[in-house]
Parts: sequence; structure tokens; C-alpha cells
Amino acid sequence: MRQTSSFGSEDCLYLNIWIPHGQHVSSNLPVMIWFYGGAFMAGGSMGENFLNNYLYSGQEIADRGNVIVVSVGHRVGTLGFLSTGDSSLPGNYGLWDQHAAIAWVHRNIRSFGGDPDNITLFGESAGAASVSFQSLTPHNKGLIKRAISQSGVAFCPWAFRKNPRKIAVEVAEKVDCPTDDSMVACLKSVDAKTLTMASLRIQQGSPDYPGVNNLLLSPVVDGDFLPDQPSNLFHNAAEIDYLAGVNDMDGHLFTSQDIPSIGNKNQETPVEDVKRLLAAYTKEKGKAALEIAFAEYSSNWGSTPSQETIKRTAVDIGTDYIFLAPIQTDIYLHAALATSGRTYSYRLSEPSLMAGPGKPYNDWVGADHADDLQYVFGKPFTTPKAYGDRHRDLSGYMIAYWTNFARTGNPNKGNLKVPVTWSEFTSEHQFLDISAKMNERSIGKEMRLRFVNLWMSTLPSLPSTDVQ
Repeated sequence: MRQTSSFGSEDCLYLNIWIPHGQHVSSNLPVMIWFYGGAFMAGGSMGENFLNNYLYSGQEIADRGNVIVVSVGHRVGTLGFLSTGDSSLPGNYGLWDQHAAIAWVHRNIRSFGGDPDNITLFGESAGAASVSFQSLTPHNKGLIKRAISQSGVAFCPWAFRKNPRKIAVEVAEKVDCPTDDSMVACLKSVDAKTLTMASLRIQQGSPDYPGVNNLLLSPVVDGDFLPDQPSNLFHNAAEIDYLAGVNDMDGHLFTSQDIPSIGNKNQETPVEDVKRLLAAYTKEKGKAALEIAFAEYSSNWGSTPSQETIKRTAVDIGTDYIFLAPIQTDIYLHAALATSGRTYSYRLSEPSLMAGPGKPYNDWVGADHADDLQYVFGKPFTTPKAYGDRHRDLSGYMIAYWTNFARTGNPNKGNLKVPVTWSEFTSEHQFLDISAKMNERSIGKEMRLRFVNLWMSTLPSLPSTDVQ
């Protein structure tokens, strides 16, 4: 992710298929296509080596859920998402690659025992935003039936680029290409590795320049794959069942990089740093936005907030801005505009494995960004020594909900038993709180609604300042 070197190949359009181990080949099995995360800048379809096995191995999901799992390679970084904002270099090549894989699976998966009319997309982070874009494009009409977004949607501030040309010019300058009419022809002549390394590095952030603002290569409105702003494309997803959610501390990974004292148990975090981070997130709207947002986040602090309160608030701010508020907006829109498609919302709140006495994270850290991956892919079963029974319980629950949803469009109905009935997201805005210990209290309503309204309604309605 630091992008100090590159690996892989431009020849990356391959996919991996896992089918359940059985005595005979099944037929008409549900199909789940996985898109990896990595900020649209990095990543691979097999994932990194993880405790001596592949992070994105689909075998455990396939065997437990009796489904077929497919993981997909696609272009990332400059090769996948560089755009001039016009027809000379329109962008979205990584999304087209994913679409080509979806079409391939639809044409061929019957030969592997899969049902081409029951395809579910799932992904995490940039992969989850990819799932969101794939459900919104008109090009997948009739190809996909359901979609699962884990910690990412089209509305996330890092997932969508409004002025891509500026980035294209910076990349061109780095590889000694002119920035006039011959820029695109020159860029096309540069070898793949040089071009990959010219993508703008993911910098170490600070409270004034948060790292998330450096994620500069992402999808754009190109007039074709995305013919309009994402909010205007939900009619294309009206018949798709959609399940989406967030980890309760998704922002921790980012915020603790921007304000390193948050992650240091022996160091205090000044309130001023929290304000600086909020100011950076609300920069477009100026001082008024900062004052409104800070008043909202500090409203229950009292006169002398503890260090835990200050640090947790900073993490909440990151979680809400980078993930939770945009994801809830996506869920609201899908639910409002769906015709036959159902909508489900969740929050994963299992404490981090890195938190607690003698461990690097503060005791209060919940589910950090990407914590969901190990449970969805069944790592507590394949590498049992690294986990406890509670983690196997949780992994079993997530695989059950996910594969039941892929099979029937309802996470409660399918081959596997679930611990709690997950209510559909309706006018009461229900969500499921997922953890190792679940009961009837695991159903919540109106997830952080005050803060969703703050980020998606109150602050956007303020007049913009001229800050660039």
C-alpha cells in the first residue's frame, strides 16, 4: 500500500473458481463473485499470504455454504483508473475488467455447476465500492441478481473522482510526457511498471492533510460505464437485492495514521488535533462547517473529556466521514428506489484482535477496517490456532448470512442456520449488529442517524468556500 515498489503484471485478467468439495459436481449452485479492496490503487485477486494461506481463498465459503466462489483480477492504479475526464482517456478500465469477468461467469459458470441466473457480487473497501458501481451501471442489466458491499460504496469520499484531469497531468509530468494534446499518446507509450510507479503515492497523513484525501485514482462519470452521477443511477439496481454495512471502527486504521497519538496507549491526543482533522474533512465548507460538526461530536463530552473519549471521538469522525454516512446513504437510496430488490444493513462490532492488554491497540478498539475479511473467508477455521471459539462462531454466522443471502436474497433463509433473524431495512431503518455474541438485542434502528444527517445533509447544504 505504501507503493515503494510494484509487483504483478499488466496481464492480470484471470479469475479463480472454487466449487464445494463433494462426491459429484452439483448443478445450479449460487455463484458469488469477489472483488478485492486496496483503494483502487493496489490489490490482487488471490490476496496476500495470510498465516501461510491465501486471504481470499473461497474454499471455506464454498464448502460451508454450498456455493461457487469466484475471485477476479482487474487493473488498479494508473492502469486501471487514470482519466483525462474526456473521451481521449475516459477512465474506469478496472470497472470494465470487472464487468468482463461478470459477463464471463454468466456465460460459462454452468460448466462448473453454477446457476448463471443467480450471481451475487461481494467485495470489501474499494471492492465494495466496485460492487456498488457494478450494480448501478446499465451494462450489468440481467447479469447480476444480488450484491454485498462491505465497508465501501460509490458515495465514499475516496471512491469517486470529480476532477480526474488534474491527476492525469501530474502523472504525465512525472513520466516526462507533455501535458498538451499529445499527452495521452505519450502516456500510452510508457511501459507499465513506470506508469504504475508514477501514480501518486499514498502519503502518510496528518490531521491537516488526512491520508484518505491522497486516494486519488478512482472511478469517474465517463458517460458510458457510469453515464451519470451515482445518485441518479439507482433505477439500474431496482431489482437487485442489496446487503451493505460497516465495521464499527472502520475509520481507526486511517485516523490513527493521521493522528498517531490515537494508537499510542502512552500518549495523549490533544483536542486541537481532533479539530484539525475535522477541519480537513469539512474544508470545502469552511469555518461554519467545522463549528457545527465539532459541536455535534463533542456534545456529550462534558467539561473535562477523558483521553478515551477524545480518541474514540476522533475514530468516530473518521468512520462516519470515510465510511458509515456514505454507506447508510447508499442503503437509504436503494431501499427507497428498489422495486423487487430487498435491502439489508449491518454493523460489525466484534472487538479487534489487536486490542487489549499486552496488544498494540487500545482496549476499546472495535472492528477496524478489513477486520471483516478474516471472518467472511473462514480464517478461524483454516488457521484455528490464531483464533478462539468466539471467532469461529462469528465466522460461521457471517458465512451463513452471506451464503443464505446469495442463495435466496434473504440472509435468514437458506442451507445454514443463523443466530438472529435479520430484519429487512424498511421505513424503520433496521440493521443487524454482528458480533460473536448475538441475541434479540442485536437488531438496531437508525444507525448513527444524527451523524449521517450531519455529513450527508447539514454540511453539504452549507455554502462552499473558495478553498481548493
